[in-house]
Amino acid sequence: MIDLHALRLDDARALLEHAGQDGEREAGESAAAYLQRMIDGLCELSLRDPLTGLGNRRHFLATLERAIEVVARSGESILLLLLDIDHFKQINDTHGHLAGDQVLQAVAACLAHCVRPMDTVVRYGGEEFAMILPNCRPTCGRTVAERVRRAVESLSIAVTPLVTLKVTISIGGAYAPEWVRSTTDLWIERADMQLYRAKADGRNQAFLDLPHEISVSAEEKGLLFSHFAGDAAPTDEAADPAIQPRVNA
Repeated sequence: MIDLHALRLDDARALLEHAGQDGEREAGESAAAYLQRMIDGLCELSLRDPLTGLGNRRHFLATLERAIEVVARSGESILLLLLDIDHFKQINDTHGHLAGDQVLQAVAACLAHCVRPMDTVVRYGGEEFAMILPNCRPTCGRTVAERVRRAVESLSIAVTPLVTLKVTISIGGAYAPEWVRSTTDLWIERADMQLYRAKADGRNQAFLDLPHEISVSAEEKGLLFSHFAGDAAPTDEAADPAIQPRVNA
């Protein structure tokens, strides 16, 4: 029998304490049900950022993979936003890492309040967050990003009884090309390029790569036609690099 108390993971031990005193089974609970509860809880912990309570990078990438499949099958408009707290290092250097953690928690709570139940918001890493917004038409994308930016800008974060901080975020966004089975790396790269634009242009801004502004990349074009490879060689039209399929808005 596995000694659950021998686990060294802090999150696992916290789960045991939360499940019951010293990890004991609840009254009337079978061993199988107890073990399943432990497994479910550990799986949940593995997808959560312990500081903010948001999903973590693992959860983000899994959700993004599923979103790509949805876009490829249905052509649904799904928006990816990458959000970065401006001048976060300065907050840590000036007010300390505890204040930095409080800022991260406040921004995370604000972002979680901005999204719908169907949306996903995660801590992507460090001071960077991400949102996956299904069923978000391109005509609404800029409005959504601006609403999120303004919500964070309006925060007043009390890090000590005498110190209240104001922070801003820069946002970069991109839609997955519709009807194309792209990759998470390419989708993230497009959003990250827009985030770089926002930061280079002065921060506290949102830039989006909208569907009518992008062409399917050469790599995505290869993914699009790859399922024909076993049947016949690509036609001249498919192989011509000058022909770039456009994505409808």
